[in-house]
Amino acid sequence: MDSLTQIVLGAAVGEAVLGRKVGNKAMLYGAIAGTIPDLDVLANYVTDTVTAIEWHRGLTHSIFFSIIFAPIFGWLVFKLESKGPATWKDWSWLFFWGLFTHPVLDAFTTWGTQLFWPFDLRIAFQNIFVIDPLYTLPFLAFLIMALRQKRDSPRRGRYNTMGLMVSSAYLGLTLVLKGIAFKKITDSLNAQGIAYDEMDVRPSPFNTVLWSANVDTGDAYLIGNYSFFDNKPVHFSRYPKNHDLLEGLPESDKIQRLKKITQGWYTINEVNGQLFFNDLRFGLMSLDSNESQFAFNYKLIQKDGAILVQESPKLKRDAKKLLLALWARMWGN
Repeated sequence: MDSLTQIVLGAAVGEAVLGRKVGNKAMLYGAIAGTIPDLDVLANYVTDTVTAIEWHRGLTHSIFFSIIFAPIFGWLVFKLESKGPATWKDWSWLFFWGLFTHPVLDAFTTWGTQLFWPFDLRIAFQNIFVIDPLYTLPFLAFLIMALRQKRDSPRRGRYNTMGLMVSSAYLGLTLVLKGIAFKKITDSLNAQGIAYDEMDVRPSPFNTVLWSANVDTGDAYLIGNYSFFDNKPVHFSRYPKNHDLLEGLPESDKIQRLKKITQGWYTINEVNGQLFFNDLRFGLMSLDSNESQFAFNYKLIQKDGAILVQESPKLKRDAKKLLLALWARMWGN
């Protein structure tokens, strides 16, 4: 999830664990704990593109990291707050839950989280987008209400608990909504007589009203969108896999690693003689049925007999265009 959401979750968890004993400091250190796992993005500055993708949501998003580093961070804060009432164990417990709940929440998104690192298993339930205002804003409102109460006020704990319960209930609801969307899209495929091998369904950005599906039909992928306000069958656009375009390239460990990262959901396209590797898991840059650019695509550059992988930049105008299209499409086709 986005940084704000993880800060809110970490602060709420910190309050639940240690709020009565240390007051607002519990929220502060909980927010810090909720932020720490995402420091793995610093890998973008010290390593290549593919390695940085592999490291993201890896070690720092694991149970192992939470168990090993919670006592270390807890000890550091215990030393800083040595005159306070909380013990080393108290601070360690706060950091464990702050570090642990971060990757658990991330596991519900599309990217995939190596919760059980070092085992090579990415968990991705794909029922909530990485930024969802309906999850974050009510949660934030309850947290602010709790923050404004005195440490020993019963309302403080109640507001914080309500925030945790409401956000968790919404997260559960998104699983139900995904199941309904999956059924509707499956019915539409069957009604149109489309044979397929596998289907992957996820929410579109910033909402859980509009859902997107990648459908594997063998030599191509179909992409379709379903809104709960739709009154027409789902329209599917076809995207050839073009995996054979990779055959002319030198053997590359990086390409094999990209294939593994996408779990096979990728296409290759050629633009002016340049090959691009497209990650289908995050959809297209717009909802136009003729759109050919994916949100995450990588330029494959041949240099000195090797392959360099370079992520294509995202432009602000593309984001604005997508937001407007999403808003219009959410209300039905």
